[in-house]
Amino acid sequence: MADETENKKPGFQFNIIKNDPLDGHRGQNLGAISLENVAPVYVDIDTQEVFIDIGGLHARADVEKRVKWVTDKSEAEGEGSKEYWLVWVTVERTETGPVYHGVTSCYEMVNKSKKRGYKLMHEHVNMMDKSMKGLIQLDGVDDESLASLKQFLMNHNPEMWNNSRELQNVLKSY
Repeated sequence: MADETENKKPGFQFNIIKNDPLDGHRGQNLGAISLENVAPVYVDIDTQEVFIDIGGLHARADVEKRVKWVTDKSEAEGEGSKEYWLVWVTVERTETGPVYHGVTSCYEMVNKSKKRGYKLMHEHVNMMDKSMKGLIQLDGVDDESLASLKQFLMNHNPEMWNNSRELQNVLKSY
């Protein structure tokens, strides 16, 4: 009897590694993704609580656990639903010091009582990619959530905030 695992075709796989993927090894780990400088920051739209949950890098944040993800928002709506902005924050070190390099946002709704969550997975992946590329894109985020995010980032690392001129310009009116 053949082992089942030997017959399975491998799906798409990639390595998530630390440090420089091309550090002295031409071609080795080419195309690998380093998530070392990316943090998922959640803004609870109701309470305006802002927090980092590193489990969000793999859709395993506390707010995301024990729900089935659906693309029909109406399945997650109703009593017990909570709305969040997931903000992908990428940090880099420049000549002036550490900066908030890329900041992008995407929406999700979680209803633990229904065990359903709404998010568009492709949007989350694309926004994380844009953040890693240094873009600042906070389209659709309400003013109150932007103000809460701004306060959180300022308090989280004042030096990084002071060095992040582009982000300051985007959030200056909040």
